[in-house]
Amino acid sequence: QVQLVESGGGLVQAGGSLRLSCAASGLTFSSYSMGWFRQVPGKEREFVAAISWSGGGTYYAGSVKGRFTISRDNAKKTVYLQMSSLKPEDTAVYYCAATPRSWSLSGLYEYDYWGQGTQVTVSS
Repeated sequence: QVQLVESGGGLVQAGGSLRLSCAASGLTFSSYSMGWFRQVPGKEREFVAAISWSGGGTYYAGSVKGRFTISRDNAKKTVYLQMSSLKPEDTAVYYCAATPRSWSLSGLYEYDYWGQGTQVTVSS
């Protein structure tokens, strides 16, 4: 049974930082590309960042590029999202996801497995 468990969310002031973690189990983690998405009530889930199975390729939404960094530790079966210079518009539930594909990593429907999400709230 595949499980993705996010942690690290919370309340932070604008300009602050948070690091999200997503621990995976039940899959060959090093064979999966990983992504982070976010969603606010009433809106579609949107792509934030993705990383290839080897970590050699990283991809970002324009809204977070230069502020967020995605990384992974295959030995720990964990993917991270370091978020800096946070803005109130970054407030959302953040989800990690896994896909065996190495293309179209910004596509919501490319991912086979999802975590339960972690809330990030940025106050102004």
